[in-house]
Amino acid sequence: MITETPASWQSELTDWQEELRQAIRNPIQLLKLLELSDSELAKSIVVKKHFALQVPKTYVARMRKGKPDDPLLRQVLPMVDENLKLSRFKIDPVGDVAAEKVPGLLHKYQGRVLLLITGACAIHCRYCFRQHYNYAIPKSLSQALDAICADSSISEVILSGGEPLLLTDNYLEQLARKIANISHIRRLRLHTRLPIVLPTRVNNTLLTWLTGTRLQPIVVIHTNHANEIDETVIHALQKLTSAGIMVLNQSVLLRGVNDNAATLSALSETLFSHQVLPYYLHFLDQVQGAAHFEVSVDKATQIIEQLRINLPGYLVPKLVREVASMAYKQPL
Repeated sequence: MITETPASWQSELTDWQEELRQAIRNPIQLLKLLELSDSELAKSIVVKKHFALQVPKTYVARMRKGKPDDPLLRQVLPMVDENLKLSRFKIDPVGDVAAEKVPGLLHKYQGRVLLLITGACAIHCRYCFRQHYNYAIPKSLSQALDAICADSSISEVILSGGEPLLLTDNYLEQLARKIANISHIRRLRLHTRLPIVLPTRVNNTLLTWLTGTRLQPIVVIHTNHANEIDETVIHALQKLTSAGIMVLNQSVLLRGVNDNAATLSALSETLFSHQVLPYYLHFLDQVQGAAHFEVSVDKATQIIEQLRINLPGYLVPKLVREVASMAYKQPL
C-alpha cells in the first residue's frame, strides 16, 4: 500500500489535500484524542510499516470519545488480531493478480474493466482486500487504454485504486476524455471512499469533469455505518446527486462494526434519505490480516433475511461474495 503524496498532486495544496496531509498516523495520538490512551485497547495496538494507521481528523471527529468499541474506530485502528494467520486468508483473496491483463488494468467480468490509477488511500481500512497488493502503476495508462480500445465488448470503465480521487481533477479530466474517445464505452464508474472520508473533495471542478463527457457517470461510495454520515458528508452527497450523478453504496459486513440488522437498516435508511441507493453488502474478502472481522455465512444470511423483513426491497443491499476466477460476484 502506497501512502505518500501522489506525484500528480499540485504543488499548492487544496483544502482537502491539507486535511489529508494532517491525517493521524500515530495510534497513540488517535487514542488520546478519543480519551482511550489509558484503556485496555492501547495494549492491543500493532504497528505495521507496510500498512500503517492513516485516518483524517474529519473522520475521527465522528468517533465517540471514551468508546473502545466505536464502529468507526474499529475500522481503522491496527490491532494485534491482524497477526492471526489462517490458511484460508490469502494475500490476494479475490484474484486481482491473475486478472491484470496489462499494468493497471483488471478484467474480471464481462463488459467492464477496472483501471487501478493509484495505490494511495486517504484512510487505511483494516479489512482492505488490497492491503498487500503490489501497486505497479505505470506512468502512462496508454497500454491499458489501448487494450480497452481493442476490446469492443467493454462498455464500462471503473476508476479504482487505492483511491482514484486522490489524483488531481486536471489529471482525472484528461483521463475521462481519453476514455470517452473510445466509441464503445458508455459508462464511467468511480469507486471512492472520499465523499465519506474527506467530503470536501467533492468540489465543483470534480463535478464538471465527471459530468463533462458523453459517458454516463456512476459514483459508488463505500460506507459501513450510519455514524460515518454527518452534515459534511450529506452536503457532498447532495452535490453529487444534484449534478445528476447516480450514487450507489457498497458496504462490507464486519464483525463488531455492522453485523446486525438494526445497524444495517439504519444505514440503508440514512443513505436513501440522501438519494443514495444501497448496492452491495460484501461478505468479507478473506485477506490476510482481517480474520477478526469475519462474520459467519449463517449469521450473514440471517441478517439479510431480517433486512428483507425490516425494509422495502429497494433498500436491501445484495449480499455477495467475490470469488477469484468466477464470472460474477456470488450471491449468498
